[in-house]
Amino acid sequence: MDVNSIKNAVESGKTALGIEFGSTRIKAVLVGEDNAPIASGSYEWENSYLDGIWTYSLEDIWKGLQASYAQMAADVKETYGTVLTKIGAIGFSGMMHGYMAFDKEDNLLVPFRTWRNNITGEASEKLTELFHYHIPQRWSIAHLYQAILNGEEHVSQIRFLTTLAGYVHWKLTGRKVLGVGEASGAFPIDVETKDFHADMMRQFNELVADKNYGWKLEEILPKVLVAGEKAGELTEEGAKLLDVSGNLQPGIPFCPPEGDAGTGMAATNSVAKRTGNVSAGTSVFAMIVLEKELSKAYPEIDLVTTPTGNLVAMVHSNNCTSDLNAWVGIFREFAESFGMKVDMNQLFGTLYHKALEGDPDCGGLLSYCYFSGEHITNFEEGRPLFVRTPESRFNLANFMRTHLYTALGALKVGLDILLKEEDVQIDKILGHGGLFKTKGVGQKVMAAAMNSPVSVMETAGEGGAWGIALLASYMINKDAGESLDEYLAQKVFAGDEGERMEPDPADVAGFEVFIERYKKGLPIERAAVDNLK
Repeated sequence: MDVNSIKNAVESGKTALGIEFGSTRIKAVLVGEDNAPIASGSYEWENSYLDGIWTYSLEDIWKGLQASYAQMAADVKETYGTVLTKIGAIGFSGMMHGYMAFDKEDNLLVPFRTWRNNITGEASEKLTELFHYHIPQRWSIAHLYQAILNGEEHVSQIRFLTTLAGYVHWKLTGRKVLGVGEASGAFPIDVETKDFHADMMRQFNELVADKNYGWKLEEILPKVLVAGEKAGELTEEGAKLLDVSGNLQPGIPFCPPEGDAGTGMAATNSVAKRTGNVSAGTSVFAMIVLEKELSKAYPEIDLVTTPTGNLVAMVHSNNCTSDLNAWVGIFREFAESFGMKVDMNQLFGTLYHKALEGDPDCGGLLSYCYFSGEHITNFEEGRPLFVRTPESRFNLANFMRTHLYTALGALKVGLDILLKEEDVQIDKILGHGGLFKTKGVGQKVMAAAMNSPVSVMETAGEGGAWGIALLASYMINKDAGESLDEYLAQKVFAGDEGERMEPDPADVAGFEVFIERYKKGLPIERAAVDNLK
């Protein structure tokens, strides 16, 4: 679309806005009538570790939201010469899971507990046993039950429990709802009813009945909605919260708030059965839309849903690129010590491509990128470390390759269960996120880890903010009876399958050797956690 056509679309409100709260960046993406991004804004932020809890403050949530929106609106004005006052539809998404509990006066009872906290092991284990359904530590229900087990006083005062995306949506619309994909990371979903699992909810209420709380679970959880349903409108108060300039008009319809898993599926056209996507950044997760239920529950595999409520196997690793980025930062420091001006994109690209020159098995090197705990390998805390033997082939190529491999190490442990034990079939995998920004490198490593072709689209860098914008667009632009699968395939991607890369047999074999070394070396990581306090 040309500039004048986009300007007309902006002024007539034929747009959709998606804003996603990622773990290191809040991003806003505005799309036009053809669903292509036309403006964007972002805000960098970091979680804090306070009193043993990974958290973000409410102040940072609103500061970041307003800054990313303002930057996007400024982009609109600068590029198209018009002030943004109306938008066709808005959607919010965020890091899934976590725990935001509010009292009857809407006060936050305890600091927001994010997905990154591995502090609910006892609750996770007991609920998994009760439901015969894997309940990961980061799920909202695990946080709630752990607070009960801990005897935390605030639990009796809870009147509303939600996630980050649900919280922001509530404050801007007044509606206490979640999209089904986001909801599936709070409490198990019944894929037949597309709602919280009624029998499991009853079991939970019975489990805590002796506590005599003034609530039942169904009374404090949000209402579940599926993609395409209207989830409220921007209130006057919400408009002022979102756009501090006062230009944005209220009354804009909202789609259901989703998690970053669901928006990743939308952004990669991976909502149909036998499709999947891998999102690799601070954390990494793989989502594969299943044809049927798994044969049994696995602690390494979460069952969530697409934004339309279809069953998805999710392998989620808390740690991916943080340690890798820290090492790149060391190389930048080295270069700057010699007076060199460093372009970070060039530095990342150079070091990533150098990794491709390394031995397929990384030359005997080993590292763990555990900044935080890692449930797949049973670590409640993490200690990033690098290990080699005197015989290892220690050079820059192998060093960088090791850090790329280990970024996917825990993920591969979980994926091997799906692909080798459950024989899950995949027609296509789409990669997105920071690991795939350097063309061909992350994609090649992922293909080796999965022994499967991996595709990356040009839009992969837009990520979840674009994905939630697409879900907002679907809500207002879908034809009668048109499914999300059909809408994405025909009106967004229109045959764009991305750039596909087949796995290199030598890389696949090398990764298998590396992953055995990785699993055998886990006692080293355990010793680091136990002895480096």
